[in-house]
Amino acid sequence: MAKGDKFYYDNFAECASLAKKAAAYLVECLENYDLCKIEKMLEEMHAFEHSADMKKHEMNEALAKAFVTPVDREDLDLMSQQLDTVLDLIEEVLQKMYIYNIKTIEPAAVDYAKHLVRACDILGDIMAEFENFKKSKKLHTLIVASNDVEEECDKLYLATMHELTKNSTDVLTTLSWYKIYDCFEACSDACEHVSECVGSIVMKNT
Repeated sequence: MAKGDKFYYDNFAECASLAKKAAAYLVECLENYDLCKIEKMLEEMHAFEHSADMKKHEMNEALAKAFVTPVDREDLDLMSQQLDTVLDLIEEVLQKMYIYNIKTIEPAAVDYAKHLVRACDILGDIMAEFENFKKSKKLHTLIVASNDVEEECDKLYLATMHELTKNSTDVLTTLSWYKIYDCFEACSDACEHVSECVGSIVMKNT
């Protein structure tokens, strides 16, 4: 691996680490939820998202200046955008709770957030392996594991939305949680998109 190539892989690994921290913080917020403290929660969550934005800007600057990149620059740019999307959507879950003035947390929301922690943990493992993708014996298994977690999230989403509709007693509350669970689902999809991007890069370069 060329000396300059390590920047790209380190940047991705740092973004994945931020996603893991943001997902874990989301679980902490939901398990200890207090509407009176949500503005402080949003500030702390935004710090993770802002750090990821900075990593994305660093990547953009590096790609604009680079003459040669370890894989196609379009793939590196796409990966950077998709990792940033994961952070954006995790933050958006909390933002929606603030927007809809959520007072109590549904147990399924905590369950979903814990699934996101698992998804982000796997992304961290994938990024740790990514720089050795031509020789790695773990990368394929990790990508499959990422897909498995996304399928679990799909099942949870279907069951949760079914229960939400079946037990609906207040239209505004139901609609609010509908939007929040949609955001959770988008988060899990975003994690899978990152792993699929890695799989595509591996396929094109081996």
